[in-house]
Amino acid sequence: MAAGYMSALSGGAVEVRSAGSMPADQINPVAVAAMAEVGIDITAEVPKVLTTEAVEASDAVITMGCGDACPIFPGKRYEDWALADPAGQGIEAVRPIRDEIRGRVEALLAELLPARA
Repeated sequence: MAAGYMSALSGGAVEVRSAGSMPADQINPVAVAAMAEVGIDITAEVPKVLTTEAVEASDAVITMGCGDACPIFPGKRYEDWALADPAGQGIEAVRPIRDEIRGRVEALLAELLPARA
C-alpha cells in the first residue's frame, strides 16, 4: 500500500522499490481492494524479497517491522513505520491502516520533494 501511494502521489518523481524480508506468496487481496477504493491499482504488484542491492541503491529505506533482517548502509535514511499488519484483516480493519500509510507517505514526500508540497 505504501509503494502504491508513493508511486501515485509522487507522480512518478520517486523511484519506488517494494520488498519484504519474508514476503507472502501474493499481495493481500484486502489491501488491493482497500487501495482500489481510493483509486490506486496495485493488482500488478508481486511480493519480492528485499535484497542488499535494493537497499544500497535507495536514498530512503522505509521498513515495517523488518528488524535485523534489513541491511544497513551508512548515509541512508531509515524509518521504521510501526503499523498494524493488514494480513488476515477484513476491509474495515484495513481502511484505517491504509489511511495512516497515506499520511506517512504524504509527510515523507513533503520532505523528499519539498518543492511539490
